[in-house]
Amino acid sequence: MARFRTWAGIALAGALSVSLAACSSTGGKRAEDARKAAAERGRAAVSTPRWTFAMITHSGDGDTFWDIVQSGAEEAAAKDNINFLYSHDDEAQQQAQLVDAAIDKKVDGIVVTLAKPDAMKAAVARAVKAGIPVITVNSGSAESKAFGALTHIGQDETVAGRAVGEELDARGRKHAVCVLHEQGNVGHEQRCAGVKETFDGDVQNLYVTGTNMPDVQSAIEAKLQADKDIDAVVTLGAPFADTAVKAKQDAGSDAEIDTFDLNAKVAAGLKDGTLGFAVDQQPYLQGYQAIDLLWLYRYNADVLGGGKPVLTGPQIVTEDQASALEEYTKRGTR
Repeated sequence: MARFRTWAGIALAGALSVSLAACSSTGGKRAEDARKAAAERGRAAVSTPRWTFAMITHSGDGDTFWDIVQSGAEEAAAKDNINFLYSHDDEAQQQAQLVDAAIDKKVDGIVVTLAKPDAMKAAVARAVKAGIPVITVNSGSAESKAFGALTHIGQDETVAGRAVGEELDARGRKHAVCVLHEQGNVGHEQRCAGVKETFDGDVQNLYVTGTNMPDVQSAIEAKLQADKDIDAVVTLGAPFADTAVKAKQDAGSDAEIDTFDLNAKVAAGLKDGTLGFAVDQQPYLQGYQAIDLLWLYRYNADVLGGGKPVLTGPQIVTEDQASALEEYTKRGTR
């Protein structure tokens, strides 16, 4: 029977412009179909006021991870009779401006990521001061409460990194590279630092420009060619796993490719042995819970978490579990 190894309890523990245009510029057909279906299922699902919630993330163009987050959020919004606005920008200053735009629209709730918390602090403070409830999601668990958010939903990135380090140990790896594709993202730094905490071998950080996949591939390939002792490459996002596989092949390396996050391509790679393991933080659940919890707060003053983040991961997924999740990855919800 498929068995999932979970870490940190997986329970409770201690960008408007784009939305107005329609949806994420990255949206695949499956994600778009899922969003339309959610809207149809959810029409008039509840009789509460039609509040407007805005989600503003640090996603860059082409990042399929955020399509999954958005799908979950839109499913919950349809169920809860919410007018849902989504926008994103991978530049922190622009992301903060999107938060300000949501405040100016007098939205009834804001969901925001804090990948670069220092740049987002003032904007979140302005939302709180305006009386708009804020929930942070995915990144910023350490800063969420101090910034005045109701709660944080996501995985503890340090805990997730530690889980990866222990998994690498269990697989007998000795020399790993942790590929950071977005400089300044505190969550990415925490992941790689967590790997170093528990991995008995050597870990090197490799910084790449995630918006340029050919450069990412070239950088990983060059690293593998220069250091033949590297036996594991850890990427921090599902789209980068396939690029790392190509780099490995071109470099003639035997290194195992592992990754954070899950999608259909990663699941297929786990099944055929191209990838070793993946770390799933359940992005669909992050989006769904964020909107649902905002609705609960507006409707009944409910707050989940007891002052602690609501954890959605990490979950180590290997070849044995990939088949069990294939149905969900194909439909774009895992």
